Amino acid sequence: MKVSDFMYDLPEELIAQTPILKRDESKLMVLDRKNKTIEHKVFKDILDYLKPGDCLVRNNTKVIPARLYGTKDTGARVEFLLLNNIKGDIWETIVRPGNKLHVGSKVIFGDGLLQAEILETMQGGTRKVCFSYNGIFNEILDKIGLMPLPPYIHEKLTKKERYQTVYAKHEGSAAAPTAGLHFTKELLKNIEQKKIEIANVTLHVGIGTFRPVKEEIVEQHKMHKEHFYIKKEDANKINNVKQKGGRIIAVGTTSCRVLESIADENGKVEETEKDTNIFIYPGYKFKCVDALITNFHLPESTLLMLVSALAGKDYIIKAYKEAVKEKYRFFSFGDAMFIK
Repeated sequence: MKVSDFMYDLPEELIAQTPILKRDESKLMVLDRKNKTIEHKVFKDILDYLKPGDCLVRNNTKVIPARLYGTKDTGARVEFLLLNNIKGDIWETIVRPGNKLHVGSKVIFGDGLLQAEILETMQGGTRKVCFSYNGIFNEILDKIGLMPLPPYIHEKLTKKERYQTVYAKHEGSAAAPTAGLHFTKELLKNIEQKKIEIANVTLHVGIGTFRPVKEEIVEQHKMHKEHFYIKKEDANKINNVKQKGGRIIAVGTTSCRVLESIADENGKVEETEKDTNIFIYPGYKFKCVDALITNFHLPESTLLMLVSALAGKDYIIKAYKEAVKEKYRFFSFGDAMFIK
């Protein structure tokens, strides 16, 4: 299977640069896999497609303001992007410009609120960095850090909370699980009132989400690792719904990857904490996930391959072409798709 099979033409003006005013008033494209139909709705209409006895599984990770701008002792300006908390105050970090940040280099952020020293160069060119500070690290990040928006977003984000889901809880992500950005507290309340279960997983989204597939053959691509956990109470909710014949509906590709990483052949899941590098592409047999709420993904991306595995590549590419024709908004701040 070739990576170029997952190419489609996208006019640049359809890449959403800012969040829509009201989260649940984005467009919603509904794909019915059985009948191969495409419907155009508004996101809050998702309520009409969810049935009592279903279970929504959402990723409650919280994005940290992981982009930092500072200066070396030489006065040179540098940029850090925090990727992964290795232990204590030691982080895996993308640094720019990399050729000026060698082992032993020291950097100051926020007029001295935060200092950093490069400990080592890691595989792939990232750096192991040790931070020092007075106070609480996350509070300092909130003061001086910026949200790590994807590279295709060029507008400044005026409100940090718009790159968080309304149910974000556990800090650690370098990117938002964007399918969840469409939900409001009111919509979630209406969903619960309809006797639909809501379960949580926590997967801290890494910047590898935005890394392009460099191999020409899909099967040769190696996925990045991301850390996740699911608690016993949430695993029980999912298993009970599955046992009673309800649908497991993943909110976003991250939730989908967690469930498919831990499900047994019968779709049963257990309390788990580990890393996953599962790569889902056409030919994959889903064990747990029955339906998916997701955004529109980049051409030739692993996320586009995942939704193609669930719905079929030709059907997805057809839907994407229709989304372009109907002027849907694409990517992180864009519109949504429900694959049922």
